[in-house]
Amino acid sequence: MQYDVTVIGSGPGGYVAAIRCAQLGMRTAIVERYPVMGGTCLNVGCIPSKALLDSSEHFHNAKHRFDAHGINLTGLKINMPQMIQRKNNVVLENNKGVEFLMKKNKIDVYHGHGSFVNKNKIRIAREDGSALEIDTTKTIIATGSKPIVPAGFNYDKKRIITSTEALNIDRVPGSMLIIGGGVIGLELGSVYARLGAQITVVEYLDRILPTMDADCSRELLKSLKLLGMQFHMRHAVTEVKPSKTKVKVVAQSRDDAAKILNFEVDYCLIAIGRRPYTDRLGLENIGLSTDEKGRIPVNEHLETSAPGIYAIGDVIRGAMLAHKAEEEGVFAAEVLAGQKPHIHYHLIPGVVYTWPEVAAVGYTEEELKEKGVPFKSGKFPFRALGRARASMDLDGMVKVIAHKDTDEILGVHIVGARAADMIAEGVALMEFRASAEDAARMSHAHPTYTEALKEAALAATANRPIHV
Repeated sequence: MQYDVTVIGSGPGGYVAAIRCAQLGMRTAIVERYPVMGGTCLNVGCIPSKALLDSSEHFHNAKHRFDAHGINLTGLKINMPQMIQRKNNVVLENNKGVEFLMKKNKIDVYHGHGSFVNKNKIRIAREDGSALEIDTTKTIIATGSKPIVPAGFNYDKKRIITSTEALNIDRVPGSMLIIGGGVIGLELGSVYARLGAQITVVEYLDRILPTMDADCSRELLKSLKLLGMQFHMRHAVTEVKPSKTKVKVVAQSRDDAAKILNFEVDYCLIAIGRRPYTDRLGLENIGLSTDEKGRIPVNEHLETSAPGIYAIGDVIRGAMLAHKAEEEGVFAAEVLAGQKPHIHYHLIPGVVYTWPEVAAVGYTEEELKEKGVPFKSGKFPFRALGRARASMDLDGMVKVIAHKDTDEILGVHIVGARAADMIAEGVALMEFRASAEDAARMSHAHPTYTEALKEAALAATANRPIHV
């Protein structure tokens, strides 16, 4: 079978790339090694984790906050199998949705492990041991990433787990230790903390969310501690040893080698990052190799050094984000069609789906100081926001950073209810190079959470917020 383009991988980057290629008139195939479509994000990442985050937040509110709303409950309990089943149903519906989109756009779907025979021929090895080959003019690699699991951590998928297994625990654990204070660890840790587990986070660096603005890290840390989560910063895990029902974890202080922490927990979740997944892809058959981090090098058009072979998403440079992969999928398809698309990487937002949520776009204060860029900033606390008081979501703040001389907005950082949705306003403002004064002059409906962004912009312009 001859195709204009073949996409290897059906995650958010891959299936979006395939759809855009088909829309642009290309005969398109997509290869997915698993029986279902959607990749990590849909099956064991973004979607199922958000389903559990929502379920656990409902339980936590029912247990701790409903009384204040005049809602009295008795006999409240967790039905963990039902919670997991609901999560699985959410995933299944999304699987069906992607399959429908493939049919709608007349994209041929092949299930099996795809690898390069040469740059114009893809071999697809099926689970039953059979294989077939398809011919393609162009190829887009969108094979995503896998959790980083050091051999010394004794990963067994039972007591020592990654995010994949953490999404399917069938009863609430008494305790869980999380190695890593990044996005994945904090999201899944907050799920089980809300359900009643004792969560301990061991982080190698000096703060959680080390790539985000320090004010966001501090604000979220306060909220998670109130949830009962415990944190040990600047500690290195030196031993992880499972037994049948427990895990022994040893951590050493980076500041005092004599300070050793010993833990015995029900589960140990390894959440120290992800690696590009290019295993058995046959890159050597098309003259490609990966860099020191396992990524496939690409040029400004997302084309590899093998002509006609493109790569997107987690297998290339940049943040490992589903929406970044989607943008690159569209970009690659439009390049193949001879168009001249553009991605403003600096304005791709990052989100942490804890509660309160964390969302950010643009520069942090730390980055601007390092670059020597003069700036000013304004902050507004959710506690002073009418909408937040009405919903009892008082934790968090909005921070707007603007250029000291031109007033152009350089960064927006939010911790609070619906931050994941609010950040889109910051992205839009920055895409059009708006000033803090522009944001402050825009009318925001009252009462809404986004009024906090207006107030933060007022604070950044001339320290003139109205409601604080």
